[in-house]
Amino acid sequence: QLQLVESGGGLVQPGGSLRLSCAASGVTLDYYPIGWFRQAPGKEREGVSCISSIGDSTYYTDAVKGRFTISRDSVKNTVYLQMNSLKPEDTAVYYCAAVLIYNDYGCQGVDHWGKGTQVTVSS
Repeated sequence: QLQLVESGGGLVQPGGSLRLSCAASGVTLDYYPIGWFRQAPGKEREGVSCISSIGDSTYYTDAVKGRFTISRDSVKNTVYLQMNSLKPEDTAVYYCAAVLIYNDYGCQGVDHWGKGTQVTVSS
């Protein structure tokens, strides 16, 4: 049974950086494209970034392009989201997910969710 655990969230000032980690246990992540999603208070969960199963292709939603970078480490069975130049509107709970499909629109068909990590961008 695949389990995903996010970490690295916290409180950061506007313009700051955080690196989120999504650590997997039970199953190798190499079988899955992995996505990062976020949900702000009162809003629907949205896809932020996605990486293909072998890490050769990535997707970013327009709001984070040029600021966020997704990567994966097969040895550590972990996927990362480096977030730079953070803005107050990036405040949300961030979730990683193992998905079934990676395409031009990002990650589709969530198979497993993590429980999330809170990111708060505020001065």
